[in-house]
Amino acid sequence: MLKHRGFPGRLAGTDFQFTIRRPNPKGVTPLKRLERFADRKPLDRRADSAFLSALWSHFGAAPFERGNLDAGRLNWFFGREIIPATDPFDIADYSAVLMIDEAVARASFPEAFEEGRA
Repeated sequence: MLKHRGFPGRLAGTDFQFTIRRPNPKGVTPLKRLERFADRKPLDRRADSAFLSALWSHFGAAPFERGNLDAGRLNWFFGREIIPATDPFDIADYSAVLMIDEAVARASFPEAFEEGRA
């Protein structure tokens, strides 16, 4: 499992996790699309925005390996702002390659792309 050095481990001052420390001994948590509802708490939305901002700062538009990025956090974006970069794509592989769909991400989280954000 690739560890993304320099990537924030969590949202500062919260327990919203962005990365994992070690592979899951029971197997890789598969990625799946989770629905975001309009009534989400402001702190949840702030965590989403901070995570997407960190991804953009770290990888930009380039494809990136899933590695130690938290599946629970990725699932909120998977299939919308974060898409598979390869075909076929294994949803349960730490070496799966993802990428940010910039147009969708900017429309959903414009604040994540502001200069000096991350």
